[in-house]
Amino acid sequence: MRFQVTIALLILAMVARAQGVSEGDSRLGDMLHNRFMATSGCVRWSRRKGCVVQFAEKRAKTTPGESEVQGFDRLLSCLGQPPLFTTVRVNTLLVTISEAKEQLEQALLKQYSERERPCLEVTVHHSLPDVLVIKGSGPHLDLPKHTKQIIVDTHCGTAVLRGADVFAPGVIGAHPGIQSEDDVSVFADLDKQCRRGCSKPYNGSTLFVGNGKAVMSRSDIFCTNGKLSGIAVRMCQPLYDCPSLSGVLTDVLFLQNLPSAVVGHILGPQSGESVLDMCAAPGGKTCHIAALMKNKGLIVAFDKSQPKIQKIIANCEMQKVSIVKTHVIDASKALDTKAAPSSRDVSTTSPPYPPEAFDRILLDAPCSALGQRPQSVVHMKLKELQSFPKLQRKIFSSAVGLLRPGGTLVYSTCTITPEENEKQVAWALRSFPGLRLVPQVPHLGGPGFPDCGLSDHDRGLVQRFDPTRSSVEPCCDVDTIGFFIAKFVKS
Repeated sequence: MRFQVTIALLILAMVARAQGVSEGDSRLGDMLHNRFMATSGCVRWSRRKGCVVQFAEKRAKTTPGESEVQGFDRLLSCLGQPPLFTTVRVNTLLVTISEAKEQLEQALLKQYSERERPCLEVTVHHSLPDVLVIKGSGPHLDLPKHTKQIIVDTHCGTAVLRGADVFAPGVIGAHPGIQSEDDVSVFADLDKQCRRGCSKPYNGSTLFVGNGKAVMSRSDIFCTNGKLSGIAVRMCQPLYDCPSLSGVLTDVLFLQNLPSAVVGHILGPQSGESVLDMCAAPGGKTCHIAALMKNKGLIVAFDKSQPKIQKIIANCEMQKVSIVKTHVIDASKALDTKAAPSSRDVSTTSPPYPPEAFDRILLDAPCSALGQRPQSVVHMKLKELQSFPKLQRKIFSSAVGLLRPGGTLVYSTCTITPEENEKQVAWALRSFPGLRLVPQVPHLGGPGFPDCGLSDHDRGLVQRFDPTRSSVEPCCDVDTIGFFIAKFVKS
């Protein structure tokens, strides 16, 4: 899959491949700025396991070593492919893990019977008692290409690579003769140049994501005046065989990347506590925290817009969670610095809150999201990329003020850059002497990067989920998105 990298993205994506260079040369940000200068560059193409990777090749004062190039290629290859493991969190407020496993197995048996494919196996995660794991397969590169083809946008193409069917709003072009029940091949538009309603062969860059059976005709998709919805193509031969879980057991299951499910356990909330989820949308982690608290206590959930808050509310209602209070607020402004500690009851008031108001705080920070997989196209300016660490520090400072002495603060991101991860942890330890890193259980990721301001001991306390990390056998703990977790306790 193409991974189009601007100057800024190249710099910080290269940071994440520090494992591909010697430890002494992994002075992350500085090394990359020195090696790769901001020029217009040219485009180099690289194919990895059927995926196309495009990145800007910059003129540099020094030439990167072979190990660096290999590390970068390995990173791009991983980010361009979906994880082969699908993980779902079980809502233990409503069902046991064994009950959920049985229900999911029945749902998948029906789904795969309709698709005439062998059903995938469901297992309980070895360390997370509320997570189910489904191992997929791929890429299947020997699939035929049908004459009748459908073009979808990159968002839809990414979803298909992780198991989804093609929903009508994602279709932007289709062969003029397509009728319901036709066999079709589906391609994602990587250039974003295909015009909606296109019926001619598209000559732009595309990625083949698999074959399916048309549920809608071309006219059903493009000749309707109403709101477009529903499945347009049911994927029968996807490039990657992953389960389609949209609308499946939505009250008892929540589709969640493995590291995101780890976060709730690391926070360790207890029944009756006051917990703050600072950047909570869409609410998956919020609902998980509520389940771990057995729906007893208080969770305050922030996000910056009403549409995001509505997503949190909808997921809480779906999962039968009743202890969450939501607020539209910039989390960096949630601390009332003029108030006395714990002078107001947070369950009956609105933010900003007084200092030391919460027992536990989750800061799943706004970030560059460069760890998400698969990524087809990424456009990001250097200014935007550089803005995240500053914003993260503002919210983090607010979180420290809102946390009670003895309380737990978990900081997490879904990105791979040390500027947003290890370097933020090092900054936090320097800036707030009352904070200390503590061990995480379970610890499924690897250590933090070296040369980012953390001691070897502290690097071992954080968790970095790195998709390029090697394992003897395919493993859901490794083949996942790029992610980072740090756990602090306030004295």
